[in-house]
Amino acid sequence: MVSQKFRDLGVMTVLLRRVYSQRLPRVLILKDKVERGERLDHYDISYLDHILADARAIQPTIERHPEYQPLAAQLIGLYKLVIDRAVENERHH
Repeated sequence: MVSQKFRDLGVMTVLLRRVYSQRLPRVLILKDKVERGERLDHYDISYLDHILADARAIQPTIERHPEYQPLAAQLIGLYKLVIDRAVENERHH
């Protein structure tokens, strides 16, 4: 039987690869977009909703492994920054 620690390591390995190859580049594009005062389209909002759902789903794994908490906090902070700025942009349009 596979231990929880081994499963968590596999999950985190996949998630970290996804963050660096897909999520972070896309969120940085969205950050640039909202910092220019642009509005997010339906696809952008759906994407953010999806990655926030994923973040909630892996929360138990992050709680078991405090070494990943600083990275998770930075990512959530980046997502929050993008969302807050997007809301602000919506108010101004």
